[in-house]
Amino acid sequence: MNRKEMELNSVEVWDGNTCNAQAFRQASVDVVAAYPITPSTNTVENYATFHANGYVDGEFIMVESEHAAMSACVGAAAAGGRVATATSSQGCALMVEVLYQCAGMRLPAVLCLVNRALAAPLNVNGDHSDMYLTRDAGWIQLDSFNAQEAYDLTLMSFKIGEHKDVRLPVISNQDGFLTSHTAQTVRPLPDKVAYDFIGDYVQVNAMLDFSKPVTHGVQTEHDWHFEHKAKQHAALQGALPIVEEIFKEFKKLTGREYNLVETHKMDDAEVAIVCLGTTYETATIAADELREQGIKAGVIAPRLFRPFPLVQLAQKLQNVKALACMDRSAPGGTVGALYNEVAGALFNTPARPVLRNLIYGLGGRDITVNELKEIFTDLQNDAKNGKLTGKIQRLHGVRGPELSFYEL
Repeated sequence: MNRKEMELNSVEVWDGNTCNAQAFRQASVDVVAAYPITPSTNTVENYATFHANGYVDGEFIMVESEHAAMSACVGAAAAGGRVATATSSQGCALMVEVLYQCAGMRLPAVLCLVNRALAAPLNVNGDHSDMYLTRDAGWIQLDSFNAQEAYDLTLMSFKIGEHKDVRLPVISNQDGFLTSHTAQTVRPLPDKVAYDFIGDYVQVNAMLDFSKPVTHGVQTEHDWHFEHKAKQHAALQGALPIVEEIFKEFKKLTGREYNLVETHKMDDAEVAIVCLGTTYETATIAADELREQGIKAGVIAPRLFRPFPLVQLAQKLQNVKALACMDRSAPGGTVGALYNEVAGALFNTPARPVLRNLIYGLGGRDITVNELKEIFTDLQNDAKNGKLTGKIQRLHGVRGPELSFYEL
């Protein structure tokens, strides 16, 4: 771990970016290469401050672009180091080529992705466009709902990605501004406890281990490419039980519980919302208020976006009569990605809830408790009728005439 420890209070007031930076510091990252972009800028700014003040023994490298940042991380990881970076939106889009390289070479980097809308038009506020952009790049993806979870999940990202049976890069997602710039109470671990939880970095096929020469990024073509990708996919799918083990270990250490699928009052729920990010906590408030009115409302959220916990999520939805899948990203001419995942999870199960797709919150537009209560009320009508009222997809909260699509 770093030679110089930082004295932390048992309860700190940190925003999500500070949580990322502190987790990087406590993990004793060897190389952070970064090109700052709103709203993830404060992650790397704070880390740079720690480095300047002697709290970081590793290297902090400012590069000329986000593509270069991830390229530097790939090089450092291949050399045998623990690496991390952060980005958002257009920066993530510029990184995408190298995200595929990093995962394909089985290099366990950590990327804090502070979710933000993709241009055009230019928008610096939070939605899940960049999370969705990276979903098939081969990275494990975790999703936090608040600042405490951003800290916890970023710490766990190192341990998950570096596990000997995983060896894959990990994205730790959080909502731009709603989490990244919102100061909340956070209970950090002491430096030594955090580092001991993650553990020392164990090199695998390091290019600087000259006793065992290796190469990275080889060309395979049709003779071996398929097999390589099959092994990569198997490692992703095989990560689910390992993530569960690490979640349990973290609960034993801190008392804070994480699950592959997070639920709120789903045991007897007849209507439910499935969502990602900060919307989860807002939806729980709406569900609680409707419970007082006799509506059996529940909320469910996959903690992992990749590998998607398809079986675990489907098991939680077998008694639901009507379900709204909330996609905070422009769908690009089809239903939203989360809707597709949920529909696929349910297709071969006995459950046949009425399924809605709501596109909402683009470019950081708010979703309120009252709006979510209205959505639950619509679901209640669907459940009573046993069929969808209106079309499958609705753009919720857009000004002007209501827009809806895909009528069966």
